[in-house]
Amino acid sequence: MLTIWGRKDSSNVQVVMWAVAELGLPHIRHDVGHRFGGTDTPEFIAMNPNRLVPVLKDGDSIPLWESGAILRYLANRYAPESFWPADPLARADTDRWAEWAKINVSLVFSGSVFFPMMFHKPEVRNMAAVETAMKTLTQRFRVAEARLERHPYMMGADLTLADLHFGNLLYRYFTLDGITPDAPPAVRAYYDRLCARPAYAEHVMVPYDALRPAA
Repeated sequence: MLTIWGRKDSSNVQVVMWAVAELGLPHIRHDVGHRFGGTDTPEFIAMNPNRLVPVLKDGDSIPLWESGAILRYLANRYAPESFWPADPLARADTDRWAEWAKINVSLVFSGSVFFPMMFHKPEVRNMAAVETAMKTLTQRFRVAEARLERHPYMMGADLTLADLHFGNLLYRYFTLDGITPDAPPAVRAYYDRLCARPAYAEHVMVPYDALRPAA
């Protein structure tokens, strides 16, 4: 049985929960972090000295933190060949696209678009910086577009770890107030396919208004 600590509207928790659901793994999740608190307790700090979510334990395993490391652990232990190839080169290929999505796409969106639009009042937002980041995202989406024009998911016919890192940000990208999405057509169609997956709908398409600071 997996135990996960982290609130449902954390994007880093969401990508882990999406993986858990896609792999059909029994689990229990505890709401921790942000308005729920709980990350400053001695028990939580003993699990993750960074005081951040998610944290995962598999039975009586050591506590794991950092969403990318958690995903690779779950893939290594539980995923089928179609999700996480056994061949070292094929696995590295999937892993590099997962890293590309996390570093070159997700971090740009989260840090330079989502954070200022959610947490900064309109009068203090640097909209020029947001617009620059949006243009960068469009360029990065074109890289994904070249792949998604050829097959339904990032690595081919099946969902893989690369899709979790790339697809996880798209719900917020397409629904965040105050920005105009500029994703090419194959990326938009890919997002629509993800929305039709029950695990994505349950764990990624989660309202995030509670993250806004009080007026």
